[in-house]
Amino acid sequence: MNSTIIAILLLVTFALFIGYILKGGNLMIGFFVMAILWAIIGMVPFSTAIQKIFAEPATNYGPTIIYIVFGSWFGRVLVDSGIAPAISETTNKVGRKKPLLAAVLVLIVTAFIFVSAYGVGSVIAIGVILLPIMLSVGVPRDIALVAFSMAIGAPMYINVVLYNQIKVFFSKAAYNASYLHFGIIAMAVQLLAVILFLFIVRKKINPSQAAENLNTIGAGMGDDKEVKSVPKIAFVIPIVPVLMNMLFHWDAVPALTLATLLGALLTGNMKNYKHFVNFMNETVKHAIADIAGLVMFLMSLAMFTGAASLNAARFKPIFEAILPSSHLILAIALGVLAPLALFRGPLHVWGAGAATAAVLSGTGLFSDVFLLPLLYVPTLMAVSVDITQSWNVWGLDYMKVQSKDFLKYGVPVMWIVSIINEFLVFKFFG
Repeated sequence: MNSTIIAILLLVTFALFIGYILKGGNLMIGFFVMAILWAIIGMVPFSTAIQKIFAEPATNYGPTIIYIVFGSWFGRVLVDSGIAPAISETTNKVGRKKPLLAAVLVLIVTAFIFVSAYGVGSVIAIGVILLPIMLSVGVPRDIALVAFSMAIGAPMYINVVLYNQIKVFFSKAAYNASYLHFGIIAMAVQLLAVILFLFIVRKKINPSQAAENLNTIGAGMGDDKEVKSVPKIAFVIPIVPVLMNMLFHWDAVPALTLATLLGALLTGNMKNYKHFVNFMNETVKHAIADIAGLVMFLMSLAMFTGAASLNAARFKPIFEAILPSSHLILAIALGVLAPLALFRGPLHVWGAGAATAAVLSGTGLFSDVFLLPLLYVPTLMAVSVDITQSWNVWGLDYMKVQSKDFLKYGVPVMWIVSIINEFLVFKFFG
C-alpha cells in the first residue's frame, strides 16, 4: 500500500479518535484500540507489533510507574501525617482578616505542596482542606476552583513524577539544572498569572456569601475536625525531593522516600514500631488505590506510543512540509494553538497528542530537549483547566461549578501563560 495512503488513513483514525474523546469516550480503551488500528493500517509485521507495541512499551514503562507510586505515596503521607492540613490551617489563620491575602496564600501553599506531591488522591485530600478555606473568606466557588486548579498546574513544570511521565516520549531529554532553571521560571509565570487573576476578580470576593457557598458543598468550617499539631520544621517537607535533586542530583525515588520518612519522623509517626508499620501500610494502600486506574491508562498509552513511533517515518514528509524550521516560530505557534490541548486534543500528550509527540520525536526534525518543554506547555494548560482532567472533574462535582464557568475563567489565563512560557522554551532550548 502506498505510504501516502497509509499516512492519510492513519490521520483519519486519529481524527476519529479525537471525536471519540470529545464525546467522553474511555481513554484507556481508546488508546488500546488505536494501537491495534495503527499496527494494522501501518502494516506492521505481526511479530514486530507483539514485541514493539504490546510488550516492550508496557514493560519499559515500569520505571515511570515506580515514580508515580512513590509520588502518590508521598502525597498521601503529607495529608495523613497532618503536614498538609497544618500548613493549610496556618494559612487560614494568617489571612482570615484579609480575604484576598488569604486566597493568595492558599494558592502559594497549593503550589508548594504539589512541587513533589502527585495524584488525584492527593489533590482530593488537599482540596477538601484548602477549597473550603477559600470559600470561607468569600471567594466564589467557580473562581476558587479555577484558581486552585491552576495553582496545582504551576508546579507540575518541576514535579519530577509528572516529568518522568512525559519523558517517555522524549527519552533524550533530562531533568537537570538546565531544565529546572526553565521549569522554575515557567512555574513562577503561571503562579503569578493566577494571583493576578485573583486580583482582577477581587471585587467578586464577598465574605457575606461564605456560609451559603460552604453549605452548597456541604463543608461548614465550624464542623471541621481538629487539625493535628505538627512541628513547623515539617512545613519544609514538600520541597525536600526537589532540593535533593537540585543540590545532590538524587533520583526521584530516593528523594521521595527520604521526604516521606522525614515526614513520618517529624510528625511523630515513628514513635513506636507498631504505629510506624501501621502508618506505612495504610498510606501505601491508599496511595496505590489512588493511582490504579491511572496506571492502566498509561499502559494503553504506552502501547499506542509504540505504534505511533513505528509509523513516525510515514509522517515525516508531511511534517517537513508544514512545520516551520524556525524554533521561535514553532514555539510561538504552539503557544497560540495551546487550546488544542483541551479535551485531550492533539497537543495534549496524555490524549490525542500522544501521536503528535511520538511522531515529532520519531522524525528527528527537532531535539528531544526542545520538544519536551514545547509540548509540556500546552499539556500543562490542559492539566490546569481541562474538564477531562481527573482532579478537575472531581473539583467540578465537589464545588458544584458548571463546566462553562470553569472554562470561561481558566482558558484565557492559561492561554496567555502558554504563549509566554512557549517563548521561554525558545529562549532556553531553541
